Amino acid sequence: MIDPDYCRTMARYNAWQNSQWTEFLLALPEEEARRDRGAFFGSILATLNHVLWGDCLWMSRFDGGAAPSVPGTRSHETTQSVADWIEARSQMDRRITTWADSLDRESLAQDLTWWSGMSGQEMSKPLALCVTHFFNHQTHHRGQAHAMLTATGSKAPVSDLVFMPDKEGA
Repeated sequence: MIDPDYCRTMARYNAWQNSQWTEFLLALPEEEARRDRGAFFGSILATLNHVLWGDCLWMSRFDGGAAPSVPGTRSHETTQSVADWIEARSQMDRRITTWADSLDRESLAQDLTWWSGMSGQEMSKPLALCVTHFFNHQTHHRGQAHAMLTATGSKAPVSDLVFMPDKEGA
């Protein structure tokens, strides 16, 4: 289904996307980032918080590290400000990159078993499927935040994978 190179590419894409969001959020008044825009999670910040929360949850399953500090029903409250989000997001992106760099084909071929709070039961699925969902979840909700950002009249981040710089930091 997927291989370690896909995971490393998507981890780099995720970090690139979030670094762009940092720039745009810093240019936006905090109240605009928090304004309820009628989206599923309400605001730009709340939506980006949900992505951060989901990343933390899945990473706890993937790498055995820390899980989110708030329940899923409050995923949109993962951080309290844009500055807090930027710091937590940067830490999470480093965690994702470190994990992706450690993957091999054998680990991706295994099943992942976890307790699902949403379904109230133990789940077991191929790790490769879970990883694909993980990266897809990020892209889906960043797309929602992108629409909200453009509704503020702001230019929005470039989100096309094919336009990702070839080198980190480029």
